[in-house]
Amino acid sequence: MPAEKLAILGGRVIDPSQGIDRRADVLIVNGHIAAVTERPGAAPEGYRAVDASGLVVAPGFVDLHAHLREPGQEWKETIATGTRAAARGGFTTVCAMPNTVPAQDSASVVQDVLRRAAESAAVRVLPIGAITVGRKGSQLAPMAELAEAGVVAFSDDGDPVVDANLMRQALAYASSLGMPVINHAEDHSIGHGGVMNEGLVSARLGLAGTPAEAEAVMVSRDLLLAELTGARLHVPHVSTRMAVEHIRAARARGVRVTAEATPHHLTMTDSWVYGHRGAAPTAITEDAYDTNTKVNPPLRSEADRLAVVEALADGTIDAIATDHAPHGPTDKHVTFNEAAAGINNIETAFGSVAALVHSGSISLPDLIHRLTAGPASVIGSALGSLKRGAAADVVLLDLDRGWVVDPAAFASLSRNTPLGGVHFRGMVVMTVYGGKIIHDGTTKEA
Repeated sequence: MPAEKLAILGGRVIDPSQGIDRRADVLIVNGHIAAVTERPGAAPEGYRAVDASGLVVAPGFVDLHAHLREPGQEWKETIATGTRAAARGGFTTVCAMPNTVPAQDSASVVQDVLRRAAESAAVRVLPIGAITVGRKGSQLAPMAELAEAGVVAFSDDGDPVVDANLMRQALAYASSLGMPVINHAEDHSIGHGGVMNEGLVSARLGLAGTPAEAEAVMVSRDLLLAELTGARLHVPHVSTRMAVEHIRAARARGVRVTAEATPHHLTMTDSWVYGHRGAAPTAITEDAYDTNTKVNPPLRSEADRLAVVEALADGTIDAIATDHAPHGPTDKHVTFNEAAAGINNIETAFGSVAALVHSGSISLPDLIHRLTAGPASVIGSALGSLKRGAAADVVLLDLDRGWVVDPAAFASLSRNTPLGGVHFRGMVVMTVYGGKIIHDGTTKEA
């Protein structure tokens, strides 16, 4: 479908990149933002009018960390299904992690991903290149070649670079390319074999735990190496108070570090493994050991969760990233020890984090900043903005609209979420990508 002239009328426009928070109209022409008006009015002649009264109008969300599984694991997700799910979640840009098969460690694989995205993606796909060949942690990938092919960052995803000297080299090379390195924040030698957070819940359930120190040690090491090299380090899926403290202190002394947190680490704790949506039961029942709550890093304690929320609110954490990790039924319909780690959450992300606004933990403009301009700045992009001439990526939000999570209705191929049946207050009701309406969950159209 060709891009339309759209007039999104009468909404509360929040664009943190420009400091805008007012009732206004957003005009779109030829796939780009033409104007954010000073005051709402009628649609100009020739425009399709969308009534946004009572809704929030914001830039399309930017997801720094998602797994689209293609190529190589298309039974879990494809670029087509994953980006349709992203559109439902309000995301118009998805950074695809390199744990594909083969890994995104060469220009040919990156170019293949971009070709597939051009053919089937519902939203923008930006590939992340591997740090090491095959993500095996022994030899640097051809980083300059990957950058030329179109990657926006470097990561070995869930396989941290263990060798400190190799990580130093990776940071130095990435710095020369002006790009960030994203290293999985976990020292596998600490709490080796842990399948959830080490604490009271793991002890009660008899499951091996991974302590918070496993994250903190790796974050501390990588911050020191970033300081040594002057490179840009991005810390993924921060989940612990200690990691937050290390990041905050490093930033205060000038280290070039950014960080992200996921919806699940911001809103859920290890008590969810009990299978009662966070409530601690008086006795362990058959609902416990919910494999859909198994994620890496694991869901942490309430004290850790609150520290991550505070860091999100004060700007220590720059972005909310989904770490969308779709899995097939056989990956989760096994024992907790055998289950794959990961939560399918790109469609439920905004519903989850809207609760932080309702609880007063963060302001709505700050939340939108962490979903738009914040993540865009990590990859040095001008996305996440409604500036004149910017790509017309727009999301319409109803902060008060209630809905119930139904995994069977997901656009994603996978259903691995512990949120089935959970009631959310806050919904993405429309997503516009490049001037086209690609998700419409509202009938409020003029």
